[in-house]
Amino acid sequence: MSTFHTVRQLLRAVPAALIGSQGQYDVAGKVVMITGGATGIGFALAELLCERGARLAVVDIDGAAATDAAERLGGDAIGVRADVADRADMRDAIGRVREHFGGIDVVVANAGIVPKPSSIRLMDPANFDRVLAVNLTGVFNTVQPALDDIVAARGHVVVVSSCAAFAPGMGGSPYMVSKAGVEQFGRALRVELAASDATAGVAYFGVVETAMTHDTLDDGDLGAELGDLLPWPLNKRISAADAAASIADGIARRAPRTIAPAGWEPYAMLRGALNVVLDQQLSTDERVRSLTNRLEQRIRVERGRDT
Repeated sequence: MSTFHTVRQLLRAVPAALIGSQGQYDVAGKVVMITGGATGIGFALAELLCERGARLAVVDIDGAAATDAAERLGGDAIGVRADVADRADMRDAIGRVREHFGGIDVVVANAGIVPKPSSIRLMDPANFDRVLAVNLTGVFNTVQPALDDIVAARGHVVVVSSCAAFAPGMGGSPYMVSKAGVEQFGRALRVELAASDATAGVAYFGVVETAMTHDTLDDGDLGAELGDLLPWPLNKRISAADAAASIADGIARRAPRTIAPAGWEPYAMLRGALNVVLDQQLSTDERVRSLTNRLEQRIRVERGRDT
């Protein structure tokens, strides 16, 4: 009876959870720090939030690009150089943002990289370590030093995960592993911040038209074949501006999660069942087997040239 009662309570909570709103949040006059903010989704988000009246701190590993981005934004925006994988570097960067603005209201942990395609068997361990250092540890390095500010301001944190967090990861496992870790980090953070009336959300994206996407899926026949494995509507691409709008609108309603494009929503909701079937299908798909073998062959050839 107790189990039945618990299940019934969970089912009743589903509609509110799907709506995913905890009140409105106006960014006008608020200080927003965005990592990876000089290009792509990060800069598109900075532009949009600037239009909505936010004060921006654009953090990027490319200091000149961060400064240039801040100048293009105009108003009360600053550019800060920092490597999210360097914990001391990020603490210093957050200190400079705090010193300039007096505090931080919103943090968007957006910086990320993708690995060179490889099977796990032939992967350079250094590449695995670097992707996790930026994409996962970098999120911790970005968020944790700013949490006193977020709590004091009853602000909001966004960690940028990916639909890759729950999709099969052949050929690019470090990215998928890192984004799955970001998802769990964001979920834990939201629950913990609730005790202080602050909030956090996880942003998920499918395929976004950025330089990173083109380098991974569009440059070379193997990347294109990997992209072709995505069925409609999962193969639909969105612009960096679309992705930025998803994050910005999520901040405005303190959303626990945002997913764009919307075609990924059913997969996200049903992933537990779908992935059991999908893993089996991919394991026996001759296209995937061929792709994996040709990827490993290419890696061996490239290594032979380097010796």
